[in-house]
Amino acid sequence: MMNWEQLLSLKRFGDTNKRLRKEQNETRLGFEVDYDRIIFSSAFRSLQDKTQVIPLSKTDFVHTRLTHSLEVSVVGRSLGRLAGQKILEKHPHLETIHGYRMNDFGAIVAAASLAHDIGNPPFGHSGEKAIGEYFSHGKGRRFKEQLTEKEYRDLVKFEGNANGFKILTETRPGIPGGLRLSYATLGAFTKYPKESLPHKPTSNISDKKFGFFQLQRDSFQEVARDLGLIQTGKNRNLGYVRHPLAFLVEAADDICYTIIDFEDGINLGLIDEDYALEYLIKLVKNNINTQKYNTLQNTSDRLAYLRALAINTLISEAVETFLQNEEAILEGKFHDALFDKSGYEAQIKDIIKISIERIYQSEEVINKEIAGYKMLSFLLNTYTKAFLPTQEEESSNFNKLVLKSVPKLQHLQDETSVYKILMEICSYTASLTDGLTVASFERYKGLSL
Repeated sequence: MMNWEQLLSLKRFGDTNKRLRKEQNETRLGFEVDYDRIIFSSAFRSLQDKTQVIPLSKTDFVHTRLTHSLEVSVVGRSLGRLAGQKILEKHPHLETIHGYRMNDFGAIVAAASLAHDIGNPPFGHSGEKAIGEYFSHGKGRRFKEQLTEKEYRDLVKFEGNANGFKILTETRPGIPGGLRLSYATLGAFTKYPKESLPHKPTSNISDKKFGFFQLQRDSFQEVARDLGLIQTGKNRNLGYVRHPLAFLVEAADDICYTIIDFEDGINLGLIDEDYALEYLIKLVKNNINTQKYNTLQNTSDRLAYLRALAINTLISEAVETFLQNEEAILEGKFHDALFDKSGYEAQIKDIIKISIERIYQSEEVINKEIAGYKMLSFLLNTYTKAFLPTQEEESSNFNKLVLKSVPKLQHLQDETSVYKILMEICSYTASLTDGLTVASFERYKGLSL
């Protein structure tokens, strides 16, 4: 059984001694440092040019990955604080002996929520598929025989969550341990604490995808051991149950994308306003202040009121579900997303169904995802030909120019591992913003200077 004292570890990569909560400086608390390091990182800033729903949309009120992440962190902080308050009441020694506070839980969940999309490629899930299919169906298949089964799987099922763990933890020259976040935050960040194979060994929510590449296997194992996560992987396969606070990070994301993507669809004119308000009212009908609602004169004010009420309603319910199942979660016996246990399941399904039909499958989204798909495939082919040329391509002057055009990948010219070179190319391509992807594509195509 996992225990909270271990799960709330303040340890960071490179630490030789344990960091004790009661010795922390309250004005510069370790978990809050995590939040600061993420928000000031270049990887986080790049999310401002990665759109949340409509790729490449320049509409002012549509969410980017950055604004979405900030909102998820706010919801995550509330979830963490509310849950933390009750956990400390149930386990008072955490406060009296070890010095943990309610806000610690909020800070961990907020930081992990802030980073939850940091590894996502441009063009969202379409970008992940573009990278994966380059290796499974495209010219990247030529590398299959040079890789282990798990290394190849990392590429053909390229995963933004695993790339996020890479960004947060990877040592670079002069930067040991990446952002050097606390292990508690890294644990809460990892929704899928397993490697890419075996694929979906169980129907458990934590086995749905994977959370780290083979490059970071040892790093994750160190984090998991320090946190006391329960190991689930058998034989040589590495897998663990989730850090309990990862359930709250997931809930924060689920709440935000369900309600706020829906709101974006309304603002874009993809969903009829009156029709949409009806669906939100169904979700919050038990908590709505009818008198206050009727005083709101315009649709945007009514929408904002219903959105806030819906988010608060779902936060309260998620915390209640988490606390009811705390013991099972600590024992590694709880295997569902908190959202899947919602009493508002019917209303949520209705909202998601409309979002899929009117937003995610709208002509604008599909057309721009197609363009993004082609651009990312082209860039991957350009980079792999330059860094891993075939014998016929070795003397290509174009490839030599490409090598000089990507300073962030210069170190790969001395690298001998094909897997590491390919992973660095994929991670670099995933780091590009929507705008930089278009600019790079046009430059290599000779369409712009």
